[in-house]
Amino acid sequence: MSDTVRKVDYFYVVVPDRPGECSKVLSALAAENINLLAFSGFPSSRKGQLDLVPEDSAAFKVAAKKLKLKLSPRKSGFLLQGDDRVGAMNEILGKLDHDRHRTAVALASLPEQIRGYGHVKQAHLDKVAKRQEEHHLLHHLRSDKQNHGSVNVF
Repeated sequence: MSDTVRKVDYFYVVVPDRPGECSKVLSALAAENINLLAFSGFPSSRKGQLDLVPEDSAAFKVAAKKLKLKLSPRKSGFLLQGDDRVGAMNEILGKLDHDRHRTAVALASLPEQIRGYGHVKQAHLDKVAKRQEEHHLLHHLRSDKQNHGSVNVF
């Protein structure tokens, strides 16, 4: 399996710090056919915090509303995936030289891809115009001209 890096959205939910609370949330999301790419849970201020990285943020937000989960605002990050091996993270992150790091940060700052149907507001159409910039940034990150090895960026 080759290493991959992709931009993701993530959210957190605060739950009581009691046995079974995490399982309730994860089971309910699974029942709504929500696929999580990553998950982390830890105690925080006498509560539990669940960090959730959904595959489909729009479907995740609909399911969370239905389940009456109080989500944090959407946050963005990068998900690195690949074979488990010693030094894997360092190997991948080492390929983000100064130029590629700036490009990755610029890409993460672009607005989320517009999804939905019906009437589209002018402000949303203006955001779509930035997709050309996103295409250029993705091309730069994926290019081999700097010979940084085989890291796929989505």
